[in-house]
Amino acid sequence: MAVDLSEFNHPSWITAVGTGIGYLLILAVLTVALFIVPWLVFATL
Repeated sequence: MAVDLSEFNHPSWITAVGTGIGYLLILAVLTVALFIVPWLVFATL
């Protein structure tokens, strides 16, 4: 069965993927800022 991927060429798919990547990047930055940095500060004390 051949899969037609041309239906995924719509700009809304690019927007959806960009939103997901942006969300994951923000979560990663917040995780580092709120958990990793304080852990490193208290570990050096």
